[in-house]
Amino acid sequence: MHPADIKPTIADESAPTTRCRIMATASTFFHEIGYQKTTVADIARALKMSPANVYRFFDSKKAINEAVLERLIGEVEAMLIAIAERPGQTPTERLVAAIHALHRHGMERYERYPRIHEMVEAAMAESWDVCSEHVAKLTAVLERIIRDGVREGEFATSDPAAAAGCIHVGIARYTHPLLVGQPLQPPIPPLETMIAFLLRSLARP
Repeated sequence: MHPADIKPTIADESAPTTRCRIMATASTFFHEIGYQKTTVADIARALKMSPANVYRFFDSKKAINEAVLERLIGEVEAMLIAIAERPGQTPTERLVAAIHALHRHGMERYERYPRIHEMVEAAMAESWDVCSEHVAKLTAVLERIIRDGVREGEFATSDPAAAAGCIHVGIARYTHPLLVGQPLQPPIPPLETMIAFLLRSLARP
């Protein structure tokens, strides 16, 4: 659907509904023409409202960008939590699955949704608060898996939080929006080699 085809009305809508419509419309524009080219006037026009009315719900264009981004990365966080809670898998299996999922999701966004990837890439480069929170949440999920491994006698570390931080930094080359699309040229190892190395750091003596 092209942004110009979006024709919702906002009469008598609640604030949460209007905010959702604004975010949905902005997201469509971001997919079609990119977040940098999208203006508040574009969003307002598609919603048949004034820019001033949009600003009643979001105090700036950046606030809209961050709201859309927060929804996108919330999906990633939910995906990782679901992996951490998978029944019938060992902590090692869940940790490997989480790393692969982060890499696969980043590559898919880079290849299939370049304009959305551009927005996420810029957000990381600008260190938006929502991105810092996102990184912390992902690291917390990795820590949760590592703690399960320690409790079950599969991993050996006296500081699961530090171990999770090291794991997250170790996989950044394969998952970070600023790096995920770059070719893996030597001496950068393949992802599987890095995963094996990181797992050895957690292995019991």
